[in-house]
Amino acid sequence: MDTTRLPAAATVTAPDGSDVRVLLATEHGSFAHFELAGGQVSIPMAHRTVEEIWFFLGGRGEMWRDGETVDVGPDVCITIPVRTPFQFRAHGTQPLQAVAVTMPPWPGAGEAMEAEGPWAPTVARG
Repeated sequence: MDTTRLPAAATVTAPDGSDVRVLLATEHGSFAHFELAGGQVSIPMAHRTVEEIWFFLGGRGEMWRDGETVDVGPDVCITIPVRTPFQFRAHGTQPLQAVAVTMPPWPGAGEAMEAEGPWAPTVARG
């Protein structure tokens, strides 16, 4: 059994360019907090072997998944199936914040692969 608190600062930059605060992991999944600064656009990605469930906590924006765009913000929950291209952007000045579970746990370098997306990215790849 593990317990942790949300780190004050990002612990890593995701391949999509968002700030990540790594939380906990088990052999079946991992959990993290993601943040994309207001007005920024992520790099489009797809995952080779993991699926994710994201729950948005703050900010407003859009999430594009394989041709479908949905508005996201507090209380919205979405899934990202394995190998599904996705990209997100934060509207306004507030950061877009979400927590996400990755199943199985994030395996590390090489998992994320760049994809084609609808918007020009404004961040650097992690």
